[in-house]
Amino acid sequence: MIKRSERLNNVSYDLCGPLYERAKELELLGHSITKLNIGNPAPFGFDAPQEVTERLIQSLQQAQGYSDHKGLLSAREALKKQYEERGILNIHTDDIFLGNGVSDLIMHAVQGLLNEGDEVLVPSPDYPLWTASVRFAGGKAVHYLCDEASDWFPDLTDIRRKITSRTRAIVIINPNNPTGAVYSKELLQELVKLAEEHDLVVFSDEIYDKILYDGVTYASTASISDKVLCVTFGGLSKNYLAAGFRAGWMLVSGAKEKGRGYIQGLNTMASLRVCSNVPAQYAIEAALEGQQTIFDLTLPTGRLGQQRQICYEKLTAIPGISCVKPMGAFYMFPKIDLNKFKVRDDQQFALDLLTEQHVLLVPGTGFNYPQHDHFRVVYLPEPVELSHTLDRLSTFLEAYKQA
Repeated sequence: MIKRSERLNNVSYDLCGPLYERAKELELLGHSITKLNIGNPAPFGFDAPQEVTERLIQSLQQAQGYSDHKGLLSAREALKKQYEERGILNIHTDDIFLGNGVSDLIMHAVQGLLNEGDEVLVPSPDYPLWTASVRFAGGKAVHYLCDEASDWFPDLTDIRRKITSRTRAIVIINPNNPTGAVYSKELLQELVKLAEEHDLVVFSDEIYDKILYDGVTYASTASISDKVLCVTFGGLSKNYLAAGFRAGWMLVSGAKEKGRGYIQGLNTMASLRVCSNVPAQYAIEAALEGQQTIFDLTLPTGRLGQQRQICYEKLTAIPGISCVKPMGAFYMFPKIDLNKFKVRDDQQFALDLLTEQHVLLVPGTGFNYPQHDHFRVVYLPEPVELSHTLDRLSTFLEAYKQA
């Protein structure tokens, strides 16, 4: 038998896990599956801004060769300008790395930092790639709780209690996936202060930083202080609805002198990859400098704004389901009344829904949440389809009792 690496033994990614494989089997049997398992805008009729796709097409002739291993200078200059406008100080184009989506860069950033047994503070619930990346790098993901009763904000007391001599970094996902929480500047200040006190690297996942609702104010973590080493992640997948282009970036800022060795390691890892997808790199400058169509979509009258409202109203109208209204991204993380539905296994709950109603969701434990009483909804389907899908969920729950 040829065995897989032992590093994969504790690595999972339930967004495309066993439930997704079961959904594909049902499709082969002729069933139509509503896939609310992943934030992929294109299948639901969202298109990237026209200038972004046009720039990518126009660049194909000149994009046949490798770029610099950190990425095209023009794209990194455009990103430098954007981050400076957000109040991030003392940055250079050499502080920016382009990658094949944020997922690619998360793996690099984590692997470049950790030694065997090192710990990283990761939110619970989390975007599961963070936990998977830490474990694959030989580290230990220590999950700090986010408090549903406090709009899913991180529990600072829980974080303090879980910092040890092996803790190397803290992950902040803001706007948050899967909860849709958007953190206040005051909370970010407390998180950065903790990182400074314990000499932690801050990994700030900001892939949804332009998908905001109801006029909520937003601050980039790296703008809070330059006394910690902050690694900020962004990309085209969500804000620019271009998930398939696989264009992401990573900015290293703040206490760069303190992190000189780590930054050299990131440079080595980038050079080993040679470079990321070059045509998509050309789209970055066009995206940042072009029309920001996402702002129209997130208005109350915009498509995402409408779908958010429909999703929230439909979910909270179901007896036994409650939900914190999200302020960013395009997800909700509703809570199940365990006593009402007798749920003991949220994976089974999601499988039963898939089998009966052909709706694919991801259960809360897939986001490293310790209880079996949550699931994530992606509210990307257009309003009529989304409304019908949530009606099917309601119908399913009317008689559902887990054996």
